Amino acid sequence: VQLRRSGGGLVQAGGSLRLSCAASGFAFKYRVMGWFRQAPGKEREGISYINNSDGDTDYADSVKGRFTISRDNAKNTVYLEMNSLKPEDTAVYYCATDVDSDYFRGYDEFDYWGQGTQVTVSS
Repeated sequence: VQLRRSGGGLVQAGGSLRLSCAASGFAFKYRVMGWFRQAPGKEREGISYINNSDGDTDYADSVKGRFTISRDNAKNTVYLEMNSLKPEDTAVYYCATDVDSDYFRGYDEFDYWGQGTQVTVSS
């Protein structure tokens, strides 16, 4: 299982960024995908997931209405569009999958992770 992320960087508050995560080594189109983040001094938190072909999604309250998760099964890629970014969104962001499931069973069930990418939002 490989999850190769791209995107991230430094942006001013109110700006936007798009994260991508290209997957290989497993049946991507049949697996739930998620995005997590870990801010300095805090535990890693799940912020969004997307199920397989039915496209069911959900978001943490802290990002709801500002972030959008999507997937392109033809490209084996999951995206996180982040708008109206705030300084408190500063964190290392990770994509992940629960390789044993095609639907969301809980953030604790995600068991394969990509390398994190730093997102820094300046005020």
